[in-house]
Amino acid sequence: MAVSEERRSFMGFAFGTVAAVGGVFSLVAFKKTWDPLPSVKAAGFTTVDLTGMQAGELRTIEWRKKPIFILKKDANMPKNEKRDVVVDNATYTVVIGLCTHLGCIPAYMPSDQIFKCACHGGEFNTSGVNIFGPPPKPLEIPPFKIDGTKLVLGEEGPEYKKMIAEA
Repeated sequence: MAVSEERRSFMGFAFGTVAAVGGVFSLVAFKKTWDPLPSVKAAGFTTVDLTGMQAGELRTIEWRKKPIFILKKDANMPKNEKRDVVVDNATYTVVIGLCTHLGCIPAYMPSDQIFKCACHGGEFNTSGVNIFGPPPKPLEIPPFKIDGTKLVLGEEGPEYKKMIAEA
């Protein structure tokens, strides 16, 4: 009978060991499903070189599937200390190009110096502040960091944190 009990104990120990190892592998695989894919991590940051922009020029880029408007202000455009981004002594407006009313993409009208939403006639000034129509708030500012003459979208730099704290 002693041999039978030893065999039963060994079988129980072997089964327990296999179950424990399988459980560890399952947990590791489960955790990997939570980690973002490398392509998703790479899409989080976009770097824009601002050196080639002319005064009054609007550049539209895509960041996280959203349009980003970067407008280099000229001397005739009003400045907004709370919303303007200053890079290399030049003033820029950097906003997410989605109307805060229903999410339409406003068009920039350089002659009137406004962003106009075709959906319901909402208007935003060159700083992205709502000035007419149904939009309830200004265009949103994406998180950014200034790196020399480059703008890094998706990373919260000190300039962005200061801007958000003042708003």
